[in-house]
Amino acid sequence: MDRYFSKFAIALLLCLVFVAVGCSTKKTDVDPAAQEQEQVEQTEQETADQEAKAKAEAEEERLKAEELARQKKEAQQKKEAKAQFENKKIYFSFDSSELSEEARQTLENKAEWMRSNPDSEISVEGHCDERGTAEYNLALGERRAESAKKYLNALGIESDRIDTISYGEEKPAVEGSGEEVWSQNRRAEFNIISE
Repeated sequence: MDRYFSKFAIALLLCLVFVAVGCSTKKTDVDPAAQEQEQVEQTEQETADQEAKAKAEAEEERLKAEELARQKKEAQQKKEAKAQFENKKIYFSFDSSELSEEARQTLENKAEWMRSNPDSEISVEGHCDERGTAEYNLALGERRAESAKKYLNALGIESDRIDTISYGEEKPAVEGSGEEVWSQNRRAEFNIISE
């Protein structure tokens, strides 16, 4: 009986092994069409992922280019505004430090720039034509620079942001004599010390 039982146990064990092998074979047998479809879907997904990545990279590059262009434009505008600030002078009548309406408008534009650039500091240079003594023209140049400074102060620009200096007749804008030349030399010039 032990012999029968041993043979029966071996036969049963062999059946179980065959069933297990058969089941595992069935699990690994995949329909070729389904497998091909799975590969196609996987390839399509990889392609879609690559296209999405390429689009994202292109968009990032576009945004960087736009930002760079914006920064360049802003820098150019700032440079032009600074040049306009420094290049625009105010002019005075003979032997006067009184501001004309045109000079006031110019100073209002300069005050606007200074409000937009709150860390800026400037110097105002007073100049005169060649008539009068050197001492008198130095004093007149100082009065002209101070007149511009006081008007800027009245427009809300702090006094400690504005230095004044007089060159009198020492630095003419135009050489020569005559009213046309003198009128260009009776002026105040503006320089940006810091921004």
